[in-house]
Amino acid sequence: MTPQDFDYLRQLLHQRSGLVLSSDKQYLAESRLLPVARKHGLAGLTELVEKLKVAAAAPLGTDVVEAMTTNESFFFRDKVPFEHFRDTILPALIMARAREKRLRIWCTACSTGQEPYSLAMGLKGLGAALAGWRVDIIATDISHEVLEKAKAGIYSQFEVQRGLPIQLLVKFFAQVGEAWQIAPEIRAMVQFRSFNLLNDFSSLGTFDLVFCRNVLIYFDQETKVSALNRLARQMPADGFLVLGAAETVVGLTDAFKPMAGQRGLYRPNVAAVRCAPPSNVLKFAAKA
Repeated sequence: MTPQDFDYLRQLLHQRSGLVLSSDKQYLAESRLLPVARKHGLAGLTELVEKLKVAAAAPLGTDVVEAMTTNESFFFRDKVPFEHFRDTILPALIMARAREKRLRIWCTACSTGQEPYSLAMGLKGLGAALAGWRVDIIATDISHEVLEKAKAGIYSQFEVQRGLPIQLLVKFFAQVGEAWQIAPEIRAMVQFRSFNLLNDFSSLGTFDLVFCRNVLIYFDQETKVSALNRLARQMPADGFLVLGAAETVVGLTDAFKPMAGQRGLYRPNVAAVRCAPPSNVLKFAAKA
């Protein structure tokens, strides 16, 4: 692949997904995209780029974006966010929503589903405390392939051993051959949808809690700021935002404020959101 071809791919990925691929990652592009080229009957990456230039919005373009996005996930990843969920977020929201008895949760880059299913299992464990409540967990991702796996809820022995307590495996999973499938009652708690974070969020409605972990690290500053400002407009003043351990709003936007002593946990800053001009969706947002 020529440097010019690689530059074209970097620009395409940024425009379609917000992903920033550094100039030293050509080896990564080649290793991930050669199988895509073979799948489409192309001789190599040069021919793949030539075809993309003619019809980037075709299925080939979608496959290229999906191949280059990172889909690392496992149950109860990093532990701390789920401790926040159990000890801080849920008690506050249950008290604040006691009258309407409804919660809406968004996992913005759900990958193969372990994060939303971890939240669903946590909610299921509350039992009578949420009797009569309506809890919506919306889980989105740009990749159709990982969403299909997430919907099926089938995981390998290796995947269920990564972060999943044995008692939850026994309680909520059934063995299917050498794999494990999460219980229908847990799968029914999560709505999986294809969604690009460069697009307008308003169609999704408002959310009491947003998990947006390990997503912003792949964006440039403009894309990060746009995403955070748009998230703030989809949340009530007493909502919660959870970011990844390596992510922060500090120095990017005043739309959220960190919660003291709660790493990775933020609240909307209503005053800042009201005063700020509308945050436009990035002009290159994908339509797909």
